[in-house]
Amino acid sequence: MKRSVVRLLVIAMIPCSGMAQLQYPETKKSDTVDNYHGKKIADPFRWLEDDNSDETKTWVSSQNKTTQQYLSSIPYRQQVKKRLEELWNYPRYSSPFKEGVYYYFYKNDGLQNQNILYRQNGLKGIPEVFLDPNKLSEDGTAAVGGLSFSLNSKYAVYTISQSGSDWQVGYIIDVTANTRLQDKMDWLKFTGFSWKGDEGFYYTRYPEPQRGEQLKGKNVLPQVYYHKIGTAQSEDLLIYQDKEHPQRFAGVGLTEDERFLLLSISEGTSGAEIWYRDFKNPAQQDFRLLIPGFKTEPNVVDNVGGNLLLLTNDGAPNYKLVLVDPLKPSTENWKTVIPEKKEVLQYVSTGGGYLYAGYLKDASTRVYQYTYEGKLVREIKLPGIGTAGGFGGKKKDKEFFYVFTSFNYPPTIFRYDMETGKSELFRKSEAKFDPTAFETKQIFFKSKDGTKVPVFLSYKKGMKLDGTNPVLLYGYGGFNVAVTPGFSVSNAFFMEQGGIYAVVNLRGGNEYGEEWHKAGMFEKKQNVFDDFTGAAEYLIEEKYTLPSKIAIRGGSNGGLLVGAAMTQRPELFKVAIPQVGVMDMLRYHKFTIGYAWAVEFGSSDNKEQFDYLYKYSPLHNLKEGVQYPATLVTTADHDDRVVPAHSFKFAARLQEVYKGENPVIIRVESKAGHGAGKPVVKQIEEAADIWSFTMYNLNMPFKDKSGNTQNKDKLKSF
Repeated sequence: MKRSVVRLLVIAMIPCSGMAQLQYPETKKSDTVDNYHGKKIADPFRWLEDDNSDETKTWVSSQNKTTQQYLSSIPYRQQVKKRLEELWNYPRYSSPFKEGVYYYFYKNDGLQNQNILYRQNGLKGIPEVFLDPNKLSEDGTAAVGGLSFSLNSKYAVYTISQSGSDWQVGYIIDVTANTRLQDKMDWLKFTGFSWKGDEGFYYTRYPEPQRGEQLKGKNVLPQVYYHKIGTAQSEDLLIYQDKEHPQRFAGVGLTEDERFLLLSISEGTSGAEIWYRDFKNPAQQDFRLLIPGFKTEPNVVDNVGGNLLLLTNDGAPNYKLVLVDPLKPSTENWKTVIPEKKEVLQYVSTGGGYLYAGYLKDASTRVYQYTYEGKLVREIKLPGIGTAGGFGGKKKDKEFFYVFTSFNYPPTIFRYDMETGKSELFRKSEAKFDPTAFETKQIFFKSKDGTKVPVFLSYKKGMKLDGTNPVLLYGYGGFNVAVTPGFSVSNAFFMEQGGIYAVVNLRGGNEYGEEWHKAGMFEKKQNVFDDFTGAAEYLIEEKYTLPSKIAIRGGSNGGLLVGAAMTQRPELFKVAIPQVGVMDMLRYHKFTIGYAWAVEFGSSDNKEQFDYLYKYSPLHNLKEGVQYPATLVTTADHDDRVVPAHSFKFAARLQEVYKGENPVIIRVESKAGHGAGKPVVKQIEEAADIWSFTMYNLNMPFKDKSGNTQNKDKLKSF
């Protein structure tokens, strides 16, 4: 393939009294051209998709060197990092959960790279280490993924991922002896474990990928197996596979009483069908269809005397709970247990013989306790506007522990008595953060088409609305995911520095049910971007801020959001932080599990869908002569969810076309993935780089913990 070399030289003017020359590395261009339905589109940086090539590795190394030169020249970068370490360094606990005689919980002393799983005999017992992933790697990049205990808590299966990859390896622990067995399960991805007694469990795996394709090759033909304790994986019993539809996902789970084995099949991130096998019926040897696919979102909650409780949005965009007879599963035979409400029903869980229904009211959690017949017992009172989780347990349980959090409310654990409905404080957060000094409020604005969209704003009390406040605008807007209030040490730092942390509840999410989700899918994806830019315009109009003080940030689908927003409305923002983003909307479906997103985005293989994808694809909408925001693209070398090629190509193209004042750089993390399992040391380093870059380009001085402002110095020349 013929290639030419383009020398990308840009002088970057830094927003201070000093000026430095930022010279970007050389990036080759090829003559690659694709034909999409008669339209020819160049892809000159296609070679960066090969993450194994020496050329790509050299390019990444050179880009990282340039990026670190820039970041290290920010006068207060080390002070930012030090302050983040101080804020991060406090004990953090998960809610305890009971298995057998033991209570288990995760704890991090503060700066440990990975959380440690402890157990203790009773709530007043002495904690002992049960699983410490910090001992599995020298640099903290080995992380625990899933964890599941057998029926009588005799065994536990857990997974370990390396360097942030979605690939995981499964192991089994003898709980009593706290020793690991020889059993090992390879090539696990997106799997749960469903135990049948203490003898074995069901799980999903993929065929072993070809060498060199582990982090970018398509993941197809998932296989459901049964593993018996004490046997090799090669002896596992194949339960299900579909060679005719290798891109369909499959997973299984047992009802708590182990009567029904449920098979859930999907063609992507939206829509599923459910099959079942009734172990009480010896004549049934194969799965039978319960809910046909793939137009609804069904989820079986429990078995009630041979009938199945089903959470569904079939005919109920905000979801409802129904009782289904598997022998007569058609919708006309369903019996409503919890009807659809104005608020979206996110989940229904079980515990102690009750149902717990979690709703969203303007993106804030509401939880109600019901009987199995659908009679309301009580609303579980929460401390305020925020997010709560952890409701439910086993049928024999009498209590459970849940967590409540908000933007200015560090995670706090409560103990709940299922019979009395009493919640009591179990463990208060030790975060070095004074919630009384900050406030969170929710506002609403009208988007471009008149839709009312909510925004959470969190900042220091007493802030003046003089139109000059720095803002970090965050959003996601897709895949039926609701963004709800939650505490973050990193975001608390920005608020401490005098910034406003703003979260927009965009269409495409689940904040208001399936209709809200559908309003941000396929050809309506532009609504998501309009909601985001509309929020920025509203904050400017209402004298919170101005364009030179707005930074935007988002990851994954949120990285796509930032990429689209900065290419469509570059004049509206000063800083852009697209993280692990889907930036090439024409080729995303060709890597790992990207094809599963076609039910959300559409595919360039389809002419009609290609037309609207091309209109907003961030990579394809970068243009010469445009004043783009100061941009820090972030990705990681082991991201096998949104492969780093998206960010590589976007950064290369941005550096090619942009000749303006702002820095446009890329930060590529080593031995890390899409985000999960990232060690604390890497989290702090990344946060320090992002906030240093953001604050410096927003012209924000650094303030120490006493509130004293540090004078800004000139950047050093490179």
